[in-house]
Amino acid sequence: QVQPVESGGGLVQAGGSLRLSCTASGSIFSIVAVTWYRQAPGKRRELVAMVFNSGTTNYADSVKGRFTISRDNAKNTVYLQMNSLKPEDTAVYYCNLRGEWGKGTLVTVSS
Repeated sequence: QVQPVESGGGLVQAGGSLRLSCTASGSIFSIVAVTWYRQAPGKRRELVAMVFNSGTTNYADSVKGRFTISRDNAKNTVYLQMNSLKPEDTAVYYCNLRGEWGKGTLVTVSS
């Protein structure tokens, strides 16, 4: 089992940027798809972005054009670059690797 550990969250003003990292305990080379999810207070966990090992990416409509997901298989790390952040992006962000969840990293966007 490959365990993910998220980092990079914090407090940022609206319009700012953050880069989240998801570092795996082992190789992610063979993992076809890696995903970022988020869960806002009182809401259900939702898919934010997905990257395949082919390089293909998919995004939730709410983050298209603002967020970029990427993976570095050599570093066993997946990134989520978040630009033009909005207060509604406030949530705990989770990485999922082949069904394994990390503990999440909190992103708070102030208005």
